Amino acid sequence: MIAPNRATNLPDDQRIVITGLGLTSPNGNDWNSFRQSLLEKRSGVQPYEIRYFGKTLAGICDFEQTRYQTRKDLRRGTRAGSVGVYCANEAIKHSGIDWDNTDKSRVGIYVGVTEHGNVETENEIHVIKGFDYDTSCWSHHHNPRTVANNPAGEIALNMGITGPHYTIGAACAAGNAGIIQGAQMLRLGECDLAIAGGTSESIHTFGIFASFNSQNALAIHDDPTKASRPFDVHRNGIVVAEGGCLYTLERLSDAKARDAEIYGELVGYAINTDATDFVLPNPERQAQCIQMALGRAGLTPDQIDIVSTHATGTSSGDSQECIALRSVFGDSKHTRINNTKSYIGHAMGAAGSLELAGNLPSFKDHVVHPTINVDEVDPDCHLDGLVINEPQESQRVDYILNNSFGMLGINSVVIISRF
Repeated sequence: MIAPNRATNLPDDQRIVITGLGLTSPNGNDWNSFRQSLLEKRSGVQPYEIRYFGKTLAGICDFEQTRYQTRKDLRRGTRAGSVGVYCANEAIKHSGIDWDNTDKSRVGIYVGVTEHGNVETENEIHVIKGFDYDTSCWSHHHNPRTVANNPAGEIALNMGITGPHYTIGAACAAGNAGIIQGAQMLRLGECDLAIAGGTSESIHTFGIFASFNSQNALAIHDDPTKASRPFDVHRNGIVVAEGGCLYTLERLSDAKARDAEIYGELVGYAINTDATDFVLPNPERQAQCIQMALGRAGLTPDQIDIVSTHATGTSSGDSQECIALRSVFGDSKHTRINNTKSYIGHAMGAAGSLELAGNLPSFKDHVVHPTINVDEVDPDCHLDGLVINEPQESQRVDYILNNSFGMLGINSVVIISRF
């Protein structure tokens, strides 16, 4: 029997459940293939070359763009918008919702992003450079492409949704933040169905590669599939990735009314801020965020079965998160800890929601996917429950805690329970 938590004491119209999801990742374009790649230890990182910066490595998605959009839509819109449109439509299909008879004014869209607009601005500057910087050549599509609400707005236009839509700018904590926002809006009665999660088009801006490179934080390796190696003593930086994962969230009362299949329940969440540095994480604040989420859920650390880490493969970032995890879970003998970026790189605004999706199947199969590419654990990253290189079976998987942290000190945590 699942251990009790505070959320299950709420009325059904305040309990928020996951009823569907759609995703694209560098190693899978649907939930099943993504999960299988994680269990089979298949990386999605590959060689990549981008204008001005040159050759590098990246996590690249290859989803069917024209499944839900015309070629004209793709020319007018953005890559982040296209990722979002694909994931949102896949989520609705997966949920089994009677979409044709759904009141679209009661659907909300909450999409987390790390950044948006850099790709489009870089492209326009590249074009006008060839015309002696004559701005009359600047595209009239630039403004709608670069407004902050674009990815969510493209989803709304594509699917005829007339309820609230906006993006949540929360750096690399944004995937979790999108889920949290969707849940809060459902509880407030602002919508009856939330499409929530995160998207990323980051690999299409040369600036992000150049900036990480100038920080000595961009991963390099002769074998692309081994470049992303969180917790390893020889890790040397981030592999930038694109991708997306959006969930359909519903109040439990609504999900029950339509006899929906439920993939998990959001029982705890928290967001806080380090307020100490632009880039360097603060493990004390991260630990506080985890404790806040546990407190909201009414859970103790030893009730958490899987911790999905944020660890990006940077020297300081991984070590700082491990300090936070040891301070919270140091006495837990059951909790297993893993990482998904080792397979796909850092999908920025989509990271939190994608990484959660990789672990949700554990509620059914009781298998914890490993962190790959760990040849030697850095002593600063030692964690008793770290699952390395091979999947592990667990007798109990009732609660999954998902960490997602970002620049300027934003921290986010969500806790999902088996329903």
